[in-house]
Amino acid sequence: MNVRAMQIWGFLFNVLGWIFVACTMAMEFWKISGIGGQGGSNIMKVAWYWSSLWRSCFTDSTAITSCIDFPVLWSVEDYIQVVRALLMSALCMGVLAFVLSFMGLECTYIGGKEPGKRKLLISGAFLHILSGLLSFTGYVCYAHQVSAEYFNPNFIGLRFELGTPLFLGWVGSVFEITGGTFYCISINFAKTNVSLSEVSSVSDFHSNVSDAESSVTSESGRPGNKKLKTTYI
Repeated sequence: MNVRAMQIWGFLFNVLGWIFVACTMAMEFWKISGIGGQGGSNIMKVAWYWSSLWRSCFTDSTAITSCIDFPVLWSVEDYIQVVRALLMSALCMGVLAFVLSFMGLECTYIGGKEPGKRKLLISGAFLHILSGLLSFTGYVCYAHQVSAEYFNPNFIGLRFELGTPLFLGWVGSVFEITGGTFYCISINFAKTNVSLSEVSSVSDFHSNVSDAESSVTSESGRPGNKKLKTTYI
């Protein structure tokens, strides 16, 4: 895989990862708890409690949903505030990473000359990896809180299960980290190719000089050829 193809794959991974993380911010069912039917049946569920980062809802057996939006910021549970902050920081950092990395791509004609483009791509790759780590940490914090309540035998209240947005967010975070890693590998490949081309050009130069010297020596060694006179100034 050449440098340009690796950078394009990295860009695609970063775009998909950022979109996945952004979608989870608006998705429902971050955690869900089903209430069993007659006799507490675990097979037939007649109602569901579920929650997102912004509200908590209840859906009954007739598919009627009642929701309560979370109040002001400081009245929300601490772990939800932490998750919101981490994901918003990751999204903002991802936007900045997009701008820098796009200007540093080899297939774009913006961002200056090669050394400057390489610095932009390095900065974008670092921010993409950091963005993926921040979002991944946010999902882990939320999942840890839900799992701790679910497996705590002394916990009194509804036991929630992990919802789809968490898994989608984890995939998006891994995509962003993978895309940033692809950028870093492509930069290393580009440096290696430049070094090899420099070594090749130097060796070609020495080879040409040696050929020229050998041709001069062979010409001077022929009978009837005049010796070259060296003049020092």
